[in-house]
Amino acid sequence: MTSTGSLSAAVSDAPSQSQAPYAQPQGAFDEAFDNARVVRPHWQLVMENIARLGDDAMQDRYRRAQRILRDDGATYNLNNDPLSPAVWSLDIVPNVIEQAEWQLLERGLKQRSKLFDLIYQDLYGEQRLLKEGIIPSEIIFSHPGFLRQCHGVKLPSVHQLIFHAVDMVRNQDGQFIAIGDRTQAPSGTGYALENRTVVSRVVPSMFRNANVMRLSSFFHTVRQTLANLVSHKTDTPRIVVLTPGAYSSTYFEHAYLANYLGFPLVQGGDLTVRNGKVWMKSLNGLSQVDVILRRMDDSYCDQSELRADSRLGVPGLLEVARNGNVVLANPLGSGVLEAPALLAFLPEICQFLLDQPLQLPSVRTWWCGNPQEKAYVLANLEQLIIKPAYRSYNSRSVYGHSLDAKARQQIIEQIEQQPHAFVAQIYIPGAIAPIWHNGALEGRPSIFRSFTVADKEGYCVMPGGLTRVAESTAEAIVTSLSGAMSKDTWVVSNKPDNSSLPILDAQPRDRAEVSNLPSRVIENLFWFGRYAERAELSLRLMRTIFKQLNGIEPFPPESRDVLLTAMSQLTGCLPGFTEDAELLENPNDELAALVIDAERVGSIKYNLQAMLACGEQVKEMLSADTRIILNELRDHILAVDAAYQDGLPSVPEESLDSLVTSLLALSGLTHESMLRGMDWMFQELGRRTERALQTATLLKATLTTHLPSLQQQQVLESVLLSVEALISFRRRYRTRARIAYGLDLLMIDASNPRSLIYQVDQLRKYLNELPRNVSQSSGLTPENRLIIKSLNDIQLADLEALALIDEHTDTRVQLEQLMTQISEQLDQFTTLLSDKYFDHTAGPQQLIKAQWKADI
Repeated sequence: MTSTGSLSAAVSDAPSQSQAPYAQPQGAFDEAFDNARVVRPHWQLVMENIARLGDDAMQDRYRRAQRILRDDGATYNLNNDPLSPAVWSLDIVPNVIEQAEWQLLERGLKQRSKLFDLIYQDLYGEQRLLKEGIIPSEIIFSHPGFLRQCHGVKLPSVHQLIFHAVDMVRNQDGQFIAIGDRTQAPSGTGYALENRTVVSRVVPSMFRNANVMRLSSFFHTVRQTLANLVSHKTDTPRIVVLTPGAYSSTYFEHAYLANYLGFPLVQGGDLTVRNGKVWMKSLNGLSQVDVILRRMDDSYCDQSELRADSRLGVPGLLEVARNGNVVLANPLGSGVLEAPALLAFLPEICQFLLDQPLQLPSVRTWWCGNPQEKAYVLANLEQLIIKPAYRSYNSRSVYGHSLDAKARQQIIEQIEQQPHAFVAQIYIPGAIAPIWHNGALEGRPSIFRSFTVADKEGYCVMPGGLTRVAESTAEAIVTSLSGAMSKDTWVVSNKPDNSSLPILDAQPRDRAEVSNLPSRVIENLFWFGRYAERAELSLRLMRTIFKQLNGIEPFPPESRDVLLTAMSQLTGCLPGFTEDAELLENPNDELAALVIDAERVGSIKYNLQAMLACGEQVKEMLSADTRIILNELRDHILAVDAAYQDGLPSVPEESLDSLVTSLLALSGLTHESMLRGMDWMFQELGRRTERALQTATLLKATLTTHLPSLQQQQVLESVLLSVEALISFRRRYRTRARIAYGLDLLMIDASNPRSLIYQVDQLRKYLNELPRNVSQSSGLTPENRLIIKSLNDIQLADLEALALIDEHTDTRVQLEQLMTQISEQLDQFTTLLSDKYFDHTAGPQQLIKAQWKADI
């Protein structure tokens, strides 16, 4: 095994990987090896470094890359198991393109983006392409992505199409062929940046020595272009990234780009239309939004004019864009440009609009709406790929050579019934690229996606892009992001690229910007803190119960019943132990369910998963260390599931230790590393509120019942043990385990960070830091009154009186009443806080279902 440092050795001293480690592909281009199976010159450095490292070191770097991706939260598709999200798949062997070839491709991509920009402007403007018959009208007017509502809408810039992505494959001669265009919300730039970050970390010397062109200049252009869109109105535009939400398959990219570019990440519910403008709802009120970098499809963006059943968009958004009061990038209606049918006419369109031949050829395409081309398609079905003329989320390609007689007849009938709805394309197998798989180099078919962004001169092309390869040799073509492995793409030159500049340095500012968080973000952080605290206190009590039940000393039924009943009350999983005497005698199944039953509201696993869900909603706010701890927590949850698979394990408390440790690490990181902004403040408000509520519930559930002396001592010590206060109690009071002494430590000791008074006092301090409405009177707010009243109730409490047993009920009535009162006041406090600072507006409601058209 060779260390990373050896990569910096002279290339000439390295062992050679000159011969291909896999067979020559049939009918396909090989990226790394020529027809003689000798490594191509621009791949030489990469192959020599792989050979120098050896199999073990390469495998070690592969594992490190996967770990980094997981720690970064790089996921694709969160609709699977929330405890095991699909981590973005990355191969550590880059795809390499030499600079001379790249410059030729770059010119073709710039021309293609300019062409698609002109097509957009024409279709929503003069429509000369339709009037002159260059594009058949039925292709456009029957396309669901052609939005008539967008006709005449213009961005305040020369270019209307701001972002453009092109999917390409190489033909057998190595020439790049465009097979598709992405123009609504092209995804992949964030993943390309993450790929570059990870690969440059796991093979740093190889990356430095290869003279790879940097990606940062592309993102500088993105930021500058978006700012320039409204430069005629303001020098300090508010630009936001609009995402469908945490359960979008590409949500990681949305959060990653928002952080990298320095823009707020918002969802539809964070924005509202008022007085003809778009505003972001935040703690500090409404802030006008100037530019929206949207990451969702056209039809979901505006419920009032587009899809009425959407829950993702902003009602009235299109009208504001039409009036020029907000700029959308890309503009609405650009989805029509993604139609595969356009490729059949692109050479003629290019000649018509640009008076130039098309530099980057498209895959040969036949539109079945033309009778001659339909006849050709039906006669040559076995050699072609059949696609819908209009790209949609669930559209699928049909490979003619894979059809049996029945399927072939079905597709023929479909084409005959709706010829204008189908296109056919020739089949070009993806170029074979080397990947690191199972400890060796193997060849896989690949597809390459490039990205462009409009700038003042025309279009800027990302120097590289996103290469995807099939995960098995059985797949001849790569079809989707989720079903493929990705690669970092290197454009290599003969000299170092020193143009790199930190993205935010490209935008000098005279003063720091004050963070203005959407209400949704602070609500999720508030509940993140609450669920974390709820899970921790439940775990602590559960561990204590296990230790007492399985301890050396006998644990009397009276003590056991109190603790088990308290467990049901603390989790809220009722009736549980509160009403079933048989359950108290045989508690194992119920205790196991309270640990691992995720469907049971209030269980430990339920609370942990709810906390993780809140974390996903605010992924862009979490630090790298926080994401690492959350990933460890996911692993520990799965380990506990395995341990409890057949009921309670032999030593059940030990399996919970790792969960408590992770939650403590999370809390410590929040306290020691998080800036004291509003995000920290609301997370702390959630934690302190929940700890106060849980402490009050615990005291009420355990200490109000009158028990014999020994049992009373056992219960009190169990409570103290569960809140890590038993040692302090024994030091202070020796062996005098009186209830009043326990209440002194658990309720009114301000030096105990887990006491009830400590939590309420912290809430009082935090409330004074929250933003206040300027129109509000200078008196105390309702939430302040509740907290001050709770604080006074605790401070004025007579501990000896609270510890007295009522002779009629044989319980500590005063203690029960006080804890009930404190809990009710805290519940009212959270309601007031929620109503004041969080956004509870339900999504726009559909007045008439879309089915009405079909019913007429």
